[in-house]
Amino acid sequence: MSVDTLDVDIDTTRLAHVALPRSSTASPDTTGATLIGWREWVAFPDWGVTAMKAKTDTGARTSALHATDIEEFERDGKPWARFVVHPWQRNDLDPHAVEAPCVDQRAVTSSSGTKSVRPVIVASIDLAGSSHEIELTLTRRDEMGFRMLLGRNAMAGRYVIDPSVSYATGRPDRDTRRRNRTRA
Repeated sequence: MSVDTLDVDIDTTRLAHVALPRSSTASPDTTGATLIGWREWVAFPDWGVTAMKAKTDTGARTSALHATDIEEFERDGKPWARFVVHPWQRNDLDPHAVEAPCVDQRAVTSSSGTKSVRPVIVASIDLAGSSHEIELTLTRRDEMGFRMLLGRNAMAGRYVIDPSVSYATGRPDRDTRRRNRTRA
């Protein structure tokens, strides 16, 4: 790989020689990656959630899921979380009570700049006809347009995003889409 060099004044008494990658048109290897849009329908079959809208968010490292009644507890000496998933935007129809092991606690800065520590769980997600495990932080997203953000760790190596496209992987049936629009 060719590099350009830049001398940077570190502490005014020394100069450091830093190598920077040269701008290039080379793309990362996307062989085998699936094209997705800026928003997609996902499912969490282990929880009985057959459809939920998610927004892809390359600015978020970890995916975030709207959850209510989040309660952390111990089971067999290990941390777990109990929470309720509401799959539909702007309403609380069809709640799904879930329990899952916590794999971490993460400090997260929201898009509004608010910092919080959130429980992290691992869940099996269905997207674009395939299923894989992703990490999710649990948080209240009542005021947000999407109940889920799909972060870059969940997408890396699997998906390529076309920000000009919505639902590149398809949509659920009309009744499901209408249910998502219902306000309760």
